[in-house]
Amino acid sequence: MKKTFLILIFASAVLNCAAQKISETKTDVKVGTDAAQPFLFSLNTLTAENPRWNIHYSGSYGERTNGQFGYDGLGQQFGVKGYLGSRFTLYATAAIGFANAGGVTSAEQAEVIRDLVGGKGIAGFRLGAGLGLSRDWSNVGSAISRITASFDRTNWRMAGNLRFEKAFDKTRDKLDFITSFGYQHRVSNVLYLGVEALGQDLEGFWEKDEAEGGAKVMIGPSINLEPNHSKLSFSISGGPVFYATRSQVIPSEAIREIGSVASGNGYTIRALVNFNLHR
Repeated sequence: MKKTFLILIFASAVLNCAAQKISETKTDVKVGTDAAQPFLFSLNTLTAENPRWNIHYSGSYGERTNGQFGYDGLGQQFGVKGYLGSRFTLYATAAIGFANAGGVTSAEQAEVIRDLVGGKGIAGFRLGAGLGLSRDWSNVGSAISRITASFDRTNWRMAGNLRFEKAFDKTRDKLDFITSFGYQHRVSNVLYLGVEALGQDLEGFWEKDEAEGGAKVMIGPSINLEPNHSKLSFSISGGPVFYATRSQVIPSEAIREIGSVASGNGYTIRALVNFNLHR
């Protein structure tokens, strides 16, 4: 009886180890074939191992945020993201805003980013830089530059951006600074949980007449769902918006993830559906 009990324990341990090995193998296979756009506020670059071309739809809602993404009310955004080869990633979006007070407006932007460090495979560290152009809600054009960093492992990933924006309008700031960070941990084969943070218009810390109402910060939970054998993946994130500094200038209608109102704190919630054209 004792021998039988020990044999059963041994067999159970062997089976458990085997199951873990199989699970790890499946997970390793999955890394490098997903994660087209896991974060809502940080843009990650693609590689030859990622899904090559994707289209996405994202919607958001904000209160006391004014100016989307950060539009006060319901905002919708359509985008395309693709791998151009040679470590280049194209990212372009067109957004439509439906204001709480009535009225509809739109904004567009497009960027090309190249990985300068890494980028040949999705696993490991990648550092990239890119340039782009945008047209905001008030028809003002801007030049964009972005630095991207990401680190992908089997069971977790993180990404961060530093974005610089120069608006072609004398009433705007000389240069806008926006930074973001996201971290997600795999809790199952298809589900990631984590946190995202965003710092917007950080020049408000040293410019009293900052054109978007002052520096703002958002931090909140992040969820990414990637069903097996599906062309679709889903992400949601959001949280409270804190106004770190305040400006007396009437806020502009620049393209922003969170709001540009200089009085009162608010919140924003954003969800994204990504469709992989190649899977």
